[in-house]
Amino acid sequence: MEERLQKILSRVGYGSRRDCEELISANRVRVNGELARLGSKADQTVDTIAVDGTVLPKTSPEKIYVALHKPRGVLSDIDPEDDRKTVRDLVPLPGHLFSVGRLDYDSEGLILLTNDGDLANHLTHPRYGHEKEYRVLVVTKPDDNQLATWRRGVVLEDGYRTQPANVRIESTASRGTWLRVILREGRKRQIREVGSRIGLPVSRIVRIRIGTLMLGDLKPGEWRMLTGLEVKSLKKLSAEEKPARRVRTTGRPVHRLIRTGPTFPKGFKPVRKETGDKTEEKSTTRVTIAERTTTTDERPARRPYRPGGQNQNRPDRRGTGSRRPAERNSRGRK
Repeated sequence: MEERLQKILSRVGYGSRRDCEELISANRVRVNGELARLGSKADQTVDTIAVDGTVLPKTSPEKIYVALHKPRGVLSDIDPEDDRKTVRDLVPLPGHLFSVGRLDYDSEGLILLTNDGDLANHLTHPRYGHEKEYRVLVVTKPDDNQLATWRRGVVLEDGYRTQPANVRIESTASRGTWLRVILREGRKRQIREVGSRIGLPVSRIVRIRIGTLMLGDLKPGEWRMLTGLEVKSLKKLSAEEKPARRVRTTGRPVHRLIRTGPTFPKGFKPVRKETGDKTEEKSTTRVTIAERTTTTDERPARRPYRPGGQNQNRPDRRGTGSRRPAERNSRGRK
């Protein structure tokens, strides 16, 4: 089956899809001897695909799924310009592995390493909104207002308003208070910045869950291969999850009218009740929301038909709306 070329290259291990697009743009990829272009498609099992003269295998490599407990002081991904220790130094497996759920240099916890590009894209792309769960140690005990603010969303320094989060107190320790935080987004240093904005400095962050995958008993620096059941559960989650609705976080709020009662015909106006008292007449002409929502299924009566239009009861007007000369003279007008 034909697929986009950057998807095939990413699956084989040449980096992310964006990195593979740069390879194609640099004229380093050939398909059946011809230079490839962005948007080109190929079938890995049939076509001959070469990168810098190296021909790709006809079959895809075996899928690898690794759960790693990233310790503090380790980078989540490889940076050629940074000589610090990375997660790939902890997992000595061949080939390119994507880091799903990157963590800050000072944070620790669960990271998924895999060469399954499709699964990595579904678990990392913000539009799918997969849950990530953290244990967060703050230096002080939060009050109800601070927790409520965090749950609603906090405006960060760059003007971005975070999405609603699930935050609760887990336990109290001598060094502070442990919180349990569940997010559906993952901006850089988001938890630390949110804590700083609402007066809860964060001293430690440990991620314990990504989607359905749990950290379990892994110690810092340890890793293990995922079981077939865990892989199946992650794939099922990525297949069932639909892209999350984008929430507008800036500008004026959008107000929508939610109708709970019957829908009135377009242009319908309720009939006013005629009473002797003008004040009472004005009050009885209003149609409240409660009246609309408690109306039965019967359609409201329409205004009765009046032949001749609105001028039929006006002696000084005809159907065409013109004044009679006699009427104008009787009023003293010449």
